[in-house]
Amino acid sequence: MADILNEVVNKLPKDADITSSNFEAANIILYTKNIDFFNDNHGEIKKLVSEFKKRIELRPDPSLCKDMEQTEALIKKTLPAESNIDQIIFDPQRSTVIIEAENPGAAIGKTGELLKEIKEKTLWIPLIRRKPSIRSKIIENIRGVLYENNDYRKKFLNEVGKRIYNGWVKGRKEEWVRITTLGAGRQVGRSCFLIQTPESRVLLDCGLNPAANEDEAYPYFDCPEFRINELDAVIISHAHLDHSAMVPLLVKYGYKGPVYCTEPTRDIMSLLALDFISIGFKNAKKAAYDVADVKQMVKQTICINMEEVTDITPDIRLTFYNSGHILGGAMPHLHIGNGLHNILYTADLLYETSNLLPKAVTRYPRLETVIIESTYGGVNDIIASRKESEDLLMDTIKKTIERGGKVLMPVLGVGRSQEIMLMIDRAAKEGTIPKIPIYLQGLVWDVNAIHTAYPEYFNAAVRKQFFYEGNNPFLSDTFKKVGSQKEMEQIMHSADPCVIMATSGMLTGGASLEYFKILSENPKNTVILTSYQGEGSLGRRIQNGEKEISFSVGDNKSGITTVRAEILSIKGFSGHSSRPQLISFLKNLDPRPKRVLIQHGENTKCLEFASTVHKLLHMETSVPRNLDSIRLI
Repeated sequence: MADILNEVVNKLPKDADITSSNFEAANIILYTKNIDFFNDNHGEIKKLVSEFKKRIELRPDPSLCKDMEQTEALIKKTLPAESNIDQIIFDPQRSTVIIEAENPGAAIGKTGELLKEIKEKTLWIPLIRRKPSIRSKIIENIRGVLYENNDYRKKFLNEVGKRIYNGWVKGRKEEWVRITTLGAGRQVGRSCFLIQTPESRVLLDCGLNPAANEDEAYPYFDCPEFRINELDAVIISHAHLDHSAMVPLLVKYGYKGPVYCTEPTRDIMSLLALDFISIGFKNAKKAAYDVADVKQMVKQTICINMEEVTDITPDIRLTFYNSGHILGGAMPHLHIGNGLHNILYTADLLYETSNLLPKAVTRYPRLETVIIESTYGGVNDIIASRKESEDLLMDTIKKTIERGGKVLMPVLGVGRSQEIMLMIDRAAKEGTIPKIPIYLQGLVWDVNAIHTAYPEYFNAAVRKQFFYEGNNPFLSDTFKKVGSQKEMEQIMHSADPCVIMATSGMLTGGASLEYFKILSENPKNTVILTSYQGEGSLGRRIQNGEKEISFSVGDNKSGITTVRAEILSIKGFSGHSSRPQLISFLKNLDPRPKRVLIQHGENTKCLEFASTVHKLLHMETSVPRNLDSIRLI
């Protein structure tokens, strides 16, 4: 494992004065005491990158870095006032300084000349981080955990790199790829898939089934193929609980390896995990893990950007591609072996440009197997267009307001809730609906703050609005945060019309359930369901027309709520693709895959979709059950 480091160092001239070399996951980091070589290495590092096909970075030896106090003063003097610098954090072990700014573009300068000036004058490597426009405690806490554990992170990333490059020139006569379904086989929920090769064990997602009882809520960690001490990497596609909630449990069980995801996914899945613990506490149920496990998960995350290629094991290379589903949502593409096999795991995808995000990507370097969702893959899943759905939503809100009612929208904290917020705000400003307050409660406000930290993930229209027009849509005065039980009571019992967006989206708990108990008895009000409603959830029950709902109201006591409010389901805002969109996505994949595995759908929908794909697109299809193992090659 040290061979590659020695080979890289030995390729450089002796006067490069390399004092140490180590890994930061798949990246190779070299430290030099030669200031001239650091400032201008005459293309030597570029040659190494070309030869080894690895990311290689040159940094100054920490002993060369200027005094921190002087460096901070120089940074503040160099960067323009419009950068709005918030924090400057030094990482002496890695010779890096992190600059948190509200306006990263102003801090970087045209072609990066300001950062280059800081680098040359201080011999620190400056890194820019965007400060959210809305204060985000979760981002502050996550960054705090990472900053405070620099020593741990350096050692951790070096150990990850050792594993990746262990036997990096080693060949194997035996080559095979196998996938085992640990969750989401012919069901929606607890997505979890184990990829095995002779060299590697990698987990794709590790989620929860929030609508199931405890016995059926978790992935099948007790299956013979899964051994936590053999697990090399965990890849998380996106932050929704049914894809990420059980990662802290893996950490609690003793998993010490890397968790790969995008930065927004890291932040949102941490927020959702903490909320999962909080809801369990409020319902007098002990969560499967605690805050310390979530903190440790954060310390083990490795964030990569969309379409950034990185090695994660000796024989697996990972690339994330946009899924269009939620902020930071990605489709992991795995390149296995030396061109042996290529897998695309779509997780949840939207093959349509939404009001907030670009649509899922269909072009790849190589592709043999696709693992695709089928949430709306059934023959009867006819979903209205986004335009039709938006018109229906605005018409319903307008009619509810005219009759003096309130609109309750149980929403997922992340995803369509942000898209719907922007639509309602735009409609109010354009006069399509009366301008009324939109109350946000639960995770929605916190997730909005995270959105303001990562505008580069938005679609082209929203990015233009954000970057070039200086209009942050999440800062509209239409949105009101509900921060206390007292405020909640006032909203529920006031006579003023309003829209309330609250979690959870399936009415399985949280603020939305408390609002529902009161507001659903008034025929003037409307409950609008825009999320997928899992089997067994309260949302599914009222969607199916149930009118008498029993709730526990204390120890061994229960009460009944009679649903008199209008109930409306609008599926056209879904972050999932419709059946035609799923077929179109597969049809447009380039290159064309040989095999399609259908998952993340109810049993009949998976089977119906598999049959259609086989007949229409002439692709080999499989519909694995939970605990099924399929050899791909």
